[in-house]
Amino acid sequence: MSFFSVKDLSIDLKTFKLKDISFAIERGDYFCIIGPTGAGKTILLETIVGIYKPKSGIITLKDKDITKLYPENRNIGMIYQDYALFPHLTAKDNIAYGLKVKDDLKIHKISGLLNIDHLLDRFPHTLSGGEQQRVSLARALVVEPELLLMDEPFSALDVQTKAKLRKLISEVSKKLNITIIHITHDLDDVWNLAKKVAIIRDGEFLQFGNINEIMDSPSTPFVADFVGTNILDGFVIDKNEYVTNVSVDDKIISSIDNSYKIGDAVKIAIRPENIILFKKRPYELSARNVIEAIVDDAFIEGRLVFIMLKLKKQVFKAVLTLNSYHELDLKKGIKVFLIIKATTVRIV
Repeated sequence: MSFFSVKDLSIDLKTFKLKDISFAIERGDYFCIIGPTGAGKTILLETIVGIYKPKSGIITLKDKDITKLYPENRNIGMIYQDYALFPHLTAKDNIAYGLKVKDDLKIHKISGLLNIDHLLDRFPHTLSGGEQQRVSLARALVVEPELLLMDEPFSALDVQTKAKLRKLISEVSKKLNITIIHITHDLDDVWNLAKKVAIIRDGEFLQFGNINEIMDSPSTPFVADFVGTNILDGFVIDKNEYVTNVSVDDKIISSIDNSYKIGDAVKIAIRPENIILFKKRPYELSARNVIEAIVDDAFIEGRLVFIMLKLKKQVFKAVLTLNSYHELDLKKGIKVFLIIKATTVRIV
């Protein structure tokens, strides 16, 4: 049995439904659920914690069916994006709120792990957003929950504070070996924290698996688009026991996926970071795919640059560091050569 599992969970709120949600995670897993606004992420968490009663399905924690238990009997912690701290209580009293008996040793231990032990006598309005979120996290962890649920915990924070909190939560979760379910729309959360990932849309899980499965082998074009994977249309023109060759805008792209037949119309998925760019044709390389493309555009986002590349009709993206972009001196309309290993090309 898994440490925590949800099986065939459905809920009908009239205006919204969750439909047959199933997944299982182990102790210590960091599980991110991502999806567009209105997909049902928060409703799923609130059903797990016991706020909503499911129409059908089973929720199991440590081999115990908790589906019908009241929230206070589930030993599950919950953190929201708005911190939900009591303004009239100090940080210490906020942290102690969930304890049946105030335990200074526990409070100072968890405060030390989260680097807020020097803030215990201060009130929430005197704390920064990141400090308030750490107090909220301490309050959830001090009662030693079996499972911690987090609903967009970083959405109200600036980029630098988010990065620091991600690192801190990653370290704390490993030290405490706590199991976390974290819903988010930010792929940086997923890349930096997740061991397992699910994509949800319209109340349904579209895909569940480890992070590499989701990012490298999306199950549908929607999943691929949502996680930033390139999707290109083509058809199988040749194959052998090692590779499948797909024609994409008259370019031949090889994949190690061998489950399609000659003549099949397919979609191939390629991560932007798995595309290497050259201004001159590279020779004496072991990679199967050396493809010509035209630079269609470029978008700078912080220290990264997304290069839009055009074949005949289809446009897709690669990613470079800002330094590499300047060194290559890429201009719109110039011809470039792409190296894409067949092992990184997936057929969706």
